[in-house]
Amino acid sequence: MTTHPTTVEPQTSVAVVARMMRDENIGAVLVAEGEQLRGLVSDRDLVVRAVAGGGDPDRTTVADACSEDLVVVGPDDDVDRAVEVMREHAVRRVPVVDEGHHPVGIVSIGDLAIERDPGSALGDISAARPNE
Repeated sequence: MTTHPTTVEPQTSVAVVARMMRDENIGAVLVAEGEQLRGLVSDRDLVVRAVAGGGDPDRTTVADACSEDLVVVGPDDDVDRAVEVMREHAVRRVPVVDEGHHPVGIVSIGDLAIERDPGSALGDISAARPNE
């Protein structure tokens, strides 16, 4: 899992979040109000829900682009549970939250490939240094 996930407030513009993703080389940001998780916005969400819809990226907020119907796992859940949740809900990333629903990480399909099948194409790609 990725620890110390990047979080933003719901009113943050998609333009700001896109720059954060570029600068931090990440594909997803958690949306939180205070310490409470409210959603997850991925690079794909920004394209499909915000940019392709014709909205102004400086005025469109992540609240308009994020996935709010989240499924989550806990920090003590095992890898099999994360796989089960991803399969059942057809998602590529799952927030990891503690008992108070505070975000503590994100587990991605790439993380799982590195853990379970490091020699696979997805494991190799996920473990490789990012393109710059």
